[in-house]
Amino acid sequence: MKPDTYPCPLPGGGAAAREYALTFDHGRKGRVLIAPALFDEGHKLRRFTAEVMRRLDGAGIDCFLPDLPGLNESEQDLALIEPEDWRMALEAAARHFEVTHVLALRGGGLVLPGKLGGWHYAPVKGASLLKTMLRARIIAARETGREESIDALTEHGLAMGLELAGYSLSGEMLRQLGELIPGKQPGITAIEHDLLGGGPLWLRAESDEDRAQADALAAIVAIGVDA
Repeated sequence: MKPDTYPCPLPGGGAAAREYALTFDHGRKGRVLIAPALFDEGHKLRRFTAEVMRRLDGAGIDCFLPDLPGLNESEQDLALIEPEDWRMALEAAARHFEVTHVLALRGGGLVLPGKLGGWHYAPVKGASLLKTMLRARIIAARETGREESIDALTEHGLAMGLELAGYSLSGEMLRQLGELIPGKQPGITAIEHDLLGGGPLWLRAESDEDRAQADALAAIVAIGVDA
């Protein structure tokens, strides 16, 4: 695995910035773009994602994990980002790395690039991601003696933006993300978590991995790439 970059369009159509990507690239025929899980789930699944990539590499498949604008190592301001910017970033990464397939993890499947076949692991609605972060904020506020509610936070967030789980989200991001549902894009196969066995890693307190789950997901993808 080695670091690389790709040219990522700036919001509003500005000149492209360079965003970071982890890659296994040996110029092989099968080339898989990883659409990462979003927000805190992305951190919790980072080790798992890397283990899946290592297994794909061992199976003779190149793979690429790009940072999305405003997340991870990106220097772009998340408060200025909308879901469509993430979709455009994945499309740019797909072109740059000349991928043949896509594997989306959780919320990454809400912003899939078009015209690519592949898989969506553990699909989730954008509204569900937001509710999880809203509940976490409410619990944290309660521990400091403050009372907040989902309805009040949502109303304020849509008007003024909101910080959730350490992420500054604009009102437009909240609105659009709340409306996104896993699509039925042609050529994309949903992989429910139950097929992997074990508990969902995104529900654990910290980033973790599971060898059996990584084996299972990588095997599904490798078989599909070689089909």
